[in-house]
Order: sequence, then structure tokens, then C-alpha cells
Amino acid sequence: MNVFLSYRVALFIIIVLLLRPDLACGEKFPEVVVTGHAPVAASSTRVVPGEDFQVRPQGRPADLLRLAPGLVIAQHAGGGKADQQFLRGFDSDHGTDVLITLDGMPINLRSHAHGQGYADTHFIIPETLSALEITKGPYEIRQGDFATAGAVNFVTAETAPDDFIQHGSASFALRRDLLVASPTRGAVKTLVAFESFHNDGPFLHPDGYDRYNGLAKTTLHPTEATDLSLAVTHHTGRWHGSGQIPLREVRAGRLDRFGAIDPSEGGRTDRTTVNLHGTWHPDEQSSWHTQWYYQHYGLDLYSNFTFFKDDRVNGDGIGQFDRRQVYGADLRYQREERPWGVPATGTLGFQARVDDARVRLVHQAQRNTLSLTQAADLLEGSYTPYAELELRPFTKMRLVTGVRQDFFHDQVEDHKPGSTALNGIRSADRLGYTGNLVLGPWARTEYFANYGQGFHSNDARAIILNPALEPLPTARGAEVGARARPTKSWQWTGTLWWLDLDSELVFSGDDGTTEARGRTRRYGWELGTRWTPRAWLQVGGDVTWSHAEFTATGDAVAGAPKLVARGDVTVRTPRGLESSLEVRHLGPRDGVGDRSIHLQGYTVIDWTTRYRLSQHHPWWKHVDLFFAIENLLNRHYREAQFVTETQLQSESSPVQDITFSPGYPRTISGGLRVEF
Repeated sequence: MNVFLSYRVALFIIIVLLLRPDLACGEKFPEVVVTGHAPVAASSTRVVPGEDFQVRPQGRPADLLRLAPGLVIAQHAGGGKADQQFLRGFDSDHGTDVLITLDGMPINLRSHAHGQGYADTHFIIPETLSALEITKGPYEIRQGDFATAGAVNFVTAETAPDDFIQHGSASFALRRDLLVASPTRGAVKTLVAFESFHNDGPFLHPDGYDRYNGLAKTTLHPTEATDLSLAVTHHTGRWHGSGQIPLREVRAGRLDRFGAIDPSEGGRTDRTTVNLHGTWHPDEQSSWHTQWYYQHYGLDLYSNFTFFKDDRVNGDGIGQFDRRQVYGADLRYQREERPWGVPATGTLGFQARVDDARVRLVHQAQRNTLSLTQAADLLEGSYTPYAELELRPFTKMRLVTGVRQDFFHDQVEDHKPGSTALNGIRSADRLGYTGNLVLGPWARTEYFANYGQGFHSNDARAIILNPALEPLPTARGAEVGARARPTKSWQWTGTLWWLDLDSELVFSGDDGTTEARGRTRRYGWELGTRWTPRAWLQVGGDVTWSHAEFTATGDAVAGAPKLVARGDVTVRTPRGLESSLEVRHLGPRDGVGDRSIHLQGYTVIDWTTRYRLSQHHPWWKHVDLFFAIENLLNRHYREAQFVTETQLQSESSPVQDITFSPGYPRTISGGLRVEF
């Protein structure tokens, strides 16, 4: 089966899942109850329950992001670097236009050494999560910076259903050991977890990626009206990477697709977080919510994107170093009333955040510094008052509207000897608002209309270097959609959307410069379905299409995704067998603005199976065996791709070419979980 045929097969499977729910027989099935937050106002909102995490391959924590319809991730630097994200026509790099949070605590980092909004999720342990909350577009008033294409919130559990230890291993020396336990589950609930991970990958120069994660969380109820929770995490990662390699060398047979031009790429990172939540209900109509968080973060990242274009002797290796502390708060008061008999809920809130960072950019070879390119200390603060009002004037009508005012203050000090270019202070503010209408249900169908204004902040260094750049470019978006459940066993969603961004400003962390590219427009559609023809069988899928272009010229936004599709079939039997077959597809896309170079798409199939031994033992409750094959058909594909001007030592001049990181070949993994 060639790539073209597998592409057609994948699309055929997904189209059947979307268009042929009538294949279900007419008998009654028990309703599946899913615990989670109801959609606030949009058809594209989704809550993925924790049970969907269980039948997943052993992989990166960011793999869970693939459960968000239309969201694609790619890795191109050895495993420990934040993943590249694609959503709704955005090549969001590492998080510029996708907000990622853990229990409401922001993960995206402002004015990061490697790029604005850098969001590394490797410190999250998937088995400690209870849900994944997914929203699209700028329609949630509490979501501010970076929430333009969408937002994902990882929700941690209060306790583990059972204490367990787990060991898994896979191809390419992958090993993962895990401990999850809840010492107490009564008035005081606790959750502790520890993870050890190693992976060499399929590369000729092994990644040697080591990751260690820890989590400790406590939840308690001091009074009947008060809830408190405190979560602490720590993460350490070290790795090498083969980086992006030139396609011309692979096609000529001079370089293996798992080889490297500069095998010294990679890095190290550390992250410690503290997240405190408190809720107080003084009466049945009102509540106070508080959140306070702190993060200590560090990254050393070594890369080489152009090889020997600028330095013919030492190469073009760069080193990017980031040391920072992040602290912030989110406070809100909520009250329910019935003015003139109309149910209403009002919310007043206040958010604040400070990034205190030291970022450095150097020219390096084999991780040895040759010269200092840029050095800056940044103090970037923001505060935001916001308000939201929800009204239900009629039984089948819900109105949700909100307003927020963001104030930013950036102070940058240049610490490169002899340079003052980065010395400066900038302040900016912007007004944002949202309006959402929900109608229904009629005939088991709800209808949604949404409009909102969001933004992503630009790197503080960029707006100091170029005062003409907009510090807080506005994104204006709207969508209409429907969410239906025609039968107890079948549900579907459909959405049409568009989004305008005032200025596609991109700060390049690779060379310390900024490029302003003007206004952009994106639009597209999404379809999704979930069908449960039997209590033990679940079938699902989603297809998204998007178009992205610069409004002044009509040029394509390079790297923006177009067609993204995913389908899965999951079996859960009463005897403890769980098995899932997943197909995911990313279509071809434009590599440059004039659409003369196209980036190759791919289709990948993964299969995962878990079996629970039901018998009990004096020392343990259950034993789970799990087995997975990723990239079942062993497709050769490019996971990350860029059109870059590069030069090798053997070449006399630079060449514009596709550079890429290969997707993993067929990977077989298995392991054992013991619950006690």
C-alpha cells in the first residue's frame, strides 16, 4: 500500500464515520455518563475525559494534544524541546497562538529565548490528568494572551482511582517507569507521582533523552464552604538532537534520513511550579475563586538551522539560554441573580502576571560559545480586570458576553558589552470583548454563534528594537456551529469560522530579529462525530480544513495547515480488554508565500491495546498489560518541515531547500502496570 493509497483509505474511513451513522442498529444502549464542564458557548469546545488517555501509546505528554480536533504537533529537536503546534491555519511555532495551561496556570512563556509563547508540556504526567479542556478561537473572556487560534487546559485529578507502579519499554531503547499513588482519599485528598523516561530514538546519533518528573497535590475542605488545593511539580530534561536535515542530501543518498549535519544539537531544561487554588462559597448564590502560581524555569538550547551559511569554518550553531521566574494570580467573584425573573450569572475578575527573565543568544560550535549575539534582562508585567455576564432570557436561549482590559509594561536592559540597542521601556493596553449566543436544544440540537477579540503579545525585545511594531496585535474571530445528539449512541458537531489578525509579527529567536508581515485572514470548517453502536464499541473522527493568507497580497502563510483529519475505533470489553486503532492525517501545505514549494503531508496509523487481569492477589488489586504499535504501516514521513536557505561546507553558495525532521518509523512498545 503506497502513501497515495493510504491517504485515500484514511479519508474514506473518516468520511464513512461522519456520513454513515445510520449503520447503527435500532436497539437501545445504556447512556454513557461523562463528567466534565459543559461547553460555555461554542460548538468547537470539547472536554476529553481521562478515560480517553488510558488507551494511548507510550510517548510524549504533548501527544495528548492530538485529541484536540484539528491540532497537530511536531517535534524537530530531539524530544526535550517544546513541540511545534498547528491549529486553525496557524503554524503556531511553539505556542504563539495556542494558549496552554495546567489547572489554569499558563505554560506559555513570554519573550522566551527561542520564541514568543514557548510552551513546553514535558513536565506533565498524563496519568495524573482527569480531563483535557479544549476551546477554539478568542471567545473565552478569561483566556487572554496567546488564545487566538485556541486554548488547551490540562486538568489534574484530586486522587488516583488506584495506586500503581508501571514499567514500559519500546524500540530505540525507550524506557518509562511511573509511580502514581494517593496516600489519603478522605477529608484530605492527596496525589503523588514520579516518572522516569529515557529514549534514544531511531537516529544514527542517539538522542539520549532523559526526563524526570514529579508531582505532589493536596486537596482539602477546611469548612463546608471552602475548598483548597496545592500542587507542586518538578521537571528535569536532558537530550541531544539530530535537528533539521536538508532534503537534497537525503535524496542524493549522501545522508541517511535519520542522520545529522550537526549532532551536537539538543539541550537541557528544568521547571518547578507551585499552583494554589482556593474557593469560598459565602452563600448559595455567590462564590470567590483565587489562584496563585509561581514557576522557576531554565533552558539551554543548542541548534543549527543553516549549517555553514554564515560561518564557513565553525558552522552556524546558536545557543539560546533562558532563566526566569514567573508569578501571577487570577481572582474572581461570581454571583447568581434573577433580575426581573431572568436567570443571570455575573463574574468580576482580575488577572496579573510577571515574567522576570534573563535571555541570551550566542554563536556556538559543539556547545562551546564563540561569541555573544544578544543579552537582555526582561521584566514583563501585565494586569487585567475583566467581567462576564451570562443571561438566560428564555428557556432555550443563553447569552454570554464579556469584556477585559489588558495592560502590559515591558522593561528591557541590554547586557551585551558595548550595546544599548535593547535598553527601553514600553507600555501598551488593549480592550477585548466577546459575545456568544446559544439556542436550543431543538430536536436534540443546539446552535451557536460566537464573536470575540483576542491577542498575542509580541516579544519585548522586538518592540524595543522597533517602536513601530504593535505590542499587542488584535485577533478578531467569529464562528457559527451546531452540536447534535440525534440518538443516545451518536453525536456530531459542525463549525464554520474565520479569524483576522492585525499583524502577523514573528520574532525569530534563531537570529534575534523581527519581521513584520502585515494583516492575515484565516477561515475554515470543522466536522466531528462520536458513535457508540454497542456498549463496548466506540467510533469517532474529525476533519478540519483551513485557509490562511495575507490580506494585502494574497500570499499564503507559509507552513499553515490545510486539511487535518483523525479517526479512531475503540473497543472496551467487560473482561478487561481495551484496544484502539487511530488514523491521523495532515495534508500537504504551502512552504512559501508564492505557493511554489509544497510541504509533504502524511497519514499515520497507531494501534494500542491494554488488558486487565481481573483476579486479585494479596499484594495487588489488578495487573494491566499494554502493547502498542505506532506508525503501524511503517510510513516514511516528515514530521516537521521548513523552507530554509542553507549551505553545507561542500557547497559554494546557499541553497533554498526543504529541511525536515523525520517521523518515527514503526515503534513497538509494551509494559506492565500493577495496581495495589
